[in-house]
Order: sequence, then C-alpha cells, then structure tokens
Amino acid sequence: MSFLDSGTESLLSRRSFLKSGLTLSMAALISTGVKPALAMPSGGAYSVSFRNSHTGESFSGVYRVGDKYLPDAFERINYVMRDFRQNEVFPMDPRAIDIIAAVHRYTGSTNPYSIISGYRSPHTNAMLRSNSRGVAKRSLHMSGQAIDLRLEGINTKHIREIATNLKAGGVGYYSRQQFVHMDSGTFRTW
Repeated sequence: MSFLDSGTESLLSRRSFLKSGLTLSMAALISTGVKPALAMPSGGAYSVSFRNSHTGESFSGVYRVGDKYLPDAFERINYVMRDFRQNEVFPMDPRAIDIIAAVHRYTGSTNPYSIISGYRSPHTNAMLRSNSRGVAKRSLHMSGQAIDLRLEGINTKHIREIATNLKAGGVGYYSRQQFVHMDSGTFRTW
C-alpha cells in the first residue's frame, strides 16, 4: 500500500531515474579514465552560467568542486538543457559542461551563454534532421554530450577559436545562424 499519490510517485521515479543516470554518467567518466577538460580554476570551484534561449530558464552557479560533480546542480542543468519540444530531461555529460565552462572562462565574459540546444530526443533530432542537412543522424545531442550556444558580446568566431584551441572535444561553427557547437566527443572541427 502506497501513501503517495500517483503524481508524487511519478515525480520520485523520474527524479530517481535522473539521479541514477547522472551517477552512471559520472561513474563512466571516472571508470574510463577521462580527465576533466582543463585544469582546475582558482579555488577549486567550477561554475557556469547559461539561459535556454527557447524557454528562458537558466542556471548560474557552481556545478563541481574539485573532482566532485554536484548532483543538485546537475539536476537543474539537465532540466534547463532538456529537449523542450518533447519536455524530456536527460543527463548531460559532465565533461560537456566542463568544456563550455572552460571556454567561458577564456572569453573573459560575465554574460551567461544563450543555449540553443542541449539534449535532443531521437524524435526531435529526426524532425530537425528532416528540415536541415546540418543535423547529424547520430548526433551527440541525443546522448547529452553536445551543446549549441552563443555568448552576447563575444563573436562566435572567437568562441570557436577558443574551443578549437582547447582540443577537448568536437567544435562546429555555424556562421549563418551565429552559434557554436561544442561536444565531449573526439576532437574534430567543422
């Protein structure tokens, strides 16, 4: 016999699933020997700030201290970077967040990123692919490893240059749409 209503049980199940997914993502990151994108910032606290350009939702704060990723921060990050079209939340790869945080530090900007796309469900990816040749069939967005963004006051060419110089993951430059794609896959550029 349950003392929780079905809505509360659903929320708890979803929350448990998300935390389990984040735990598995972090365990995979550690067990594969993947190192964080860059050296530790002063003070050992990693922070990032962004706003979802479609929903207006945002995250600004510390997401990692030393080698420890903060589950509560990732719960919010995952929600803000969800597939808003399907309202589907998926765990973002902590290394992808490390990469965008490092690039942000190098820009010297205090403005938050404008996130165009974080996680994409297979359904959304297929829909976008049918409308554009620039969407990969096996996009890393579908595994929470890719983020498309821009940064007010910073030229997207400059963002691309910083990300490329880091050689921490994939970097795509979309000059017409004025955004940069960064992912935690192997280093490559387009």
